[in-house]
Amino acid sequence: MSDNVTLVTGCAGFIGMHAAERLLARGERVVGIDNLNAYYDPALKRARLARLQPHAGFSFEQIDVADRAAMAELFARFKPTRVLHLAAQAGVRYSIDQPDDYTDSNLLGFGNILQGCRAARVKHLVFASSSSVYGGNTKVPFAERDAVDHPISYYAATKKANEMMAHSYAHLYGLPCTGLRFFTVYGPWGRPDMALFKFTRAMLAGEAIDVYGHGQLVRDFTYIDDIVEGVLRVLDQPATPDVNYNPAAPDPGTSSAPYRIFNIGNNQPTVLMDYIAALEASLGISARKNMLPIQPGDMHTTAADTTALQAWVGFAPSTTVRDGVARFVDWYRGFYEGR
Repeated sequence: MSDNVTLVTGCAGFIGMHAAERLLARGERVVGIDNLNAYYDPALKRARLARLQPHAGFSFEQIDVADRAAMAELFARFKPTRVLHLAAQAGVRYSIDQPDDYTDSNLLGFGNILQGCRAARVKHLVFASSSSVYGGNTKVPFAERDAVDHPISYYAATKKANEMMAHSYAHLYGLPCTGLRFFTVYGPWGRPDMALFKFTRAMLAGEAIDVYGHGQLVRDFTYIDDIVEGVLRVLDQPATPDVNYNPAAPDPGTSSAPYRIFNIGNNQPTVLMDYIAALEASLGISARKNMLPIQPGDMHTTAADTTALQAWVGFAPSTTVRDGVARFVDWYRGFYEGR
């Protein structure tokens, strides 16, 4: 087993559990932290955590990233070599009602992560950004070189802020930082506040589903296994300064500092109604649909240009929505109907 420690924050979360599981399968030592909050069902988080705890290389600490003293002590005790920061207050719509939670977790919490990385001389910080940073942009597919200065939700603003905060630490202290803009992640062990989970639960209960944007919203739905493959490849390749970076014509995705930003998306934008059709096919149920207008803070279309990711790590997601949805349904039935 490796002596090097990888700290995974949000390890009881959707992406965090899958990433930690893959790292442990590789024989790595993983320290996982999570606050196990009640933003969604803590029983699901504990069930995810239970998949990690049998591994000899895994240690768990229940800590909130916004707790400055606890985070400083954690970094001092474990001295991680690498940090995969996936803990955050997630959700665009919730950020409209509860912005303080996002300030605490996504801004104060990320500041604590950066300070810990600096103190422990971490060799690479990989952190979760989001496709939501593209905000009001209408040029698609979204590319890392595009300006992202017009967020349309507070959640998106906190993720843009994380990118800027990381860049300052990369520049000032030489901390290699890579931000990953995730595009609508779905799959087994997913989040109950996401559409696929909500739709599946409602359809199996014989209830109608709420379809926002009258079903015409477009998302670059990206399957969890593809996300994790991309995350691990990026984690294994620390950010380096871009020798071609030109400050007279700055590229937001690279820097003269050891800092990179990458999209991780499927590059197969899918209309919401087609996503629902894939779910109907997998469940063998025709959904009753409540057609509703787009909600505040929601983007109409997301689509990822993954050219930069492919050039950096030789990988880009490719799982089809039909295959990915079918795998989610298999997991959902096994997890919930088997109880």
